[in-house]
Amino acid sequence: METNWNIDTTHTQIGFKVKHMMISNVNGSFGKFESTAKTNGDDFHNAEFEFSADIDSISTGVEDRDAHLKSDDFFNAEDYPQLKFKSTNTKIDGDDIVVEGEMTIRDVTKPLTLKGEVGGVVTDPYGQVKAGISLNGKIKRSDYGLKWNAITEAGSIVVSDDVKLNTELQFVKEA
Repeated sequence: METNWNIDTTHTQIGFKVKHMMISNVNGSFGKFESTAKTNGDDFHNAEFEFSADIDSISTGVEDRDAHLKSDDFFNAEDYPQLKFKSTNTKIDGDDIVVEGEMTIRDVTKPLTLKGEVGGVVTDPYGQVKAGISLNGKIKRSDYGLKWNAITEAGSIVVSDDVKLNTELQFVKEA
């Protein structure tokens, strides 16, 4: 029996981090996003996930940096207002989960594998059935046309090409 799940945005975090000056990490997140999952009952093995995030909701805690990330140097929020992910295969082994799919940024679609764990399925105090999943992955931003960079006087790259993705997802089962 197919079961539909919707993201609980109040209890979900969509984050990323990237090396800056190759000595420290800058963390960011998306504040506005949508996601659904389709499963066979409460079993997330072979689940189908879809996800989108609004680029204008990107936040690193620094307005100027956020504006730069929204510009054509990076995401170009005006022409490409969302990033999207759609799963193609989901496998579960115990608490471990592997979600393979395709990430689209700036109309460039590339394969992406996310790994993590299923926290479980529970009924909350209000009678809603919820599922928790943590997923992590890594992309090369240049693969998606996010190529801006600079070099320091010492020859270091200002922004790493590797971007680590980290998510804490909570889904609510449709009644």
